[in-house]
Amino acid sequence: MLDSGLPAAQQPSWPDPAALAAAAGALAASPALVLPEECDRLRDRLAAVARGESLLLQGGDCAETFDGVTQEQVTGKFRTLNQMAAVISEGAVMPVVTLGRMAGQYAKPRSSPMETRDDQSLPVYRGDLVNGQDFHTDSRTPDAARLGRAYRVSATTLNLLRALTARQNTEFWTSHEALVLEYDRALTRGTPSGAYNLSAHLVWVGERTRQLDGAHIDFVSRIRNPVAVKLGPTTTPDDALALVDRLDPDREPGRLTFISRMGAGAVRDVLPDLVAKVTASGAQVVWMCDPMHGNTFSAASGHKTRRFADILDEVRGFFEVHAALGTHPGGIHAELTGEHVTECLGGTYEVTPADLPIRYESACDPRLNRSQSLDLAWELADLYAKHQLSRR
Repeated sequence: MLDSGLPAAQQPSWPDPAALAAAAGALAASPALVLPEECDRLRDRLAAVARGESLLLQGGDCAETFDGVTQEQVTGKFRTLNQMAAVISEGAVMPVVTLGRMAGQYAKPRSSPMETRDDQSLPVYRGDLVNGQDFHTDSRTPDAARLGRAYRVSATTLNLLRALTARQNTEFWTSHEALVLEYDRALTRGTPSGAYNLSAHLVWVGERTRQLDGAHIDFVSRIRNPVAVKLGPTTTPDDALALVDRLDPDREPGRLTFISRMGAGAVRDVLPDLVAKVTASGAQVVWMCDPMHGNTFSAASGHKTRRFADILDEVRGFFEVHAALGTHPGGIHAELTGEHVTECLGGTYEVTPADLPIRYESACDPRLNRSQSLDLAWELADLYAKHQLSRR
């Protein structure tokens, strides 16, 4: 559904078109994972964030794995996000909307389509939705049957999340990057109010796929879900304004979220013009900071990692920009887990370069562990408290 025929970046090279069509057809005939009214309710919550009345916390795995959907791991991420939300809410004296990168974050864009080891080149790992991590031909060949497995594992995750939210009488929403379009289109349903992507409550378009004339922006322009777009350091004000016109033509608060992922060294230089120009246009978007993706580097051991100090620096720069403009720093988008992994450097219980191999378990990019996630929450509580005071 909603196939525009436009060019789509970052798509797998599926070897069997008939198998892909069959997998997509089976998904299209399957029950929706979320409900349209749930998406509408999240859009209402995000409208309050856009108006400066609440905050948004989005977090979860860089790339979920099928084997990672255990009760312990799902519960750990859920609890960590809710603990973070409680800390932030107390400091900001504002409600927090909690949004997981969960129940669908099974695909990742990659910088190269191929990976070479020992003179052998194979397709790069694109997430469990597409292929496997093991470096051999059978594993790395894109397999359309994985679309159905992603659906089933997402349903299992959502069942557990719904049980957890019912037990705690709270709200929790799900999101993922709308990347592999065969999956997201197959789970899109038409309703009297319009089309909804019912694989998640919110979907976002990444930095690598946000071309205005591309299939990903076209797809999210035609669904009623709240949607988000990531904005990297090359984004211009004209880019941002064109995205607003395309994705939020009615200027509906809660419809569109911009997730800046500039890097600590660029956020103070690039973000001010974007926020100022979008605000002057009359659009009420949610502004979020992704302090993870612009601060990644390779350690001497070869592990991709991030310094917690750089993450905090980008967050502080994000707040400085909004304080100077008198605008609302709507929230934070972080890759994190409830596990005690050793993937990002620093934190109160410091992870050192020597610690990286001990529990480096991410399928793709490094995540904050539970302790670092709570460190971030306390920093955010303090920043929001100061921001609130400065606006009185």
